[in-house]
Amino acid sequence: MHAPGSHRTLIVANLTASTPFLLQEVKRLAAERPTEFHLLIPNVDPTTTYDWTLESAVRLLSRAAGTRVQGSVGGQDTFESVRAALSGDQYDDVLISTLPRPRSEWLRRDVPTRVRALGLPVHVITPPDEPSALQSFADQFSAR
Repeated sequence: MHAPGSHRTLIVANLTASTPFLLQEVKRLAAERPTEFHLLIPNVDPTTTYDWTLESAVRLLSRAAGTRVQGSVGGQDTFESVRAALSGDQYDDVLISTLPRPRSEWLRRDVPTRVRALGLPVHVITPPDEPSALQSFADQFSAR
């Protein structure tokens, strides 16, 4: 249950659920005004191992927000998971955290525009596609 009159933000993230880029944005938003956050992780592949779990992502986001962040896992369809979350609870806006543009399935499928059509403001954060040292090293050898 949330406090009446408080601002509520639904965070939609999967592979970016506990990245520094998202944590910094949550910290910035929490500093602007008291906000209750809920993390929704849709499209989870149970056969894949990630560097995070829902529990660790919630713990890191709670630290960034300065208050307890709730979390849940959605279904395979990202848009339907968001729609279900929005119909099941009251939110003021949606924050969608995606992979960089060249790798983002959500941006290719235009998930942010589809979510905006549900009637809430949608903010999209996407980290820059900066190559890692390992990727640069691998690219040097694959170019030969």
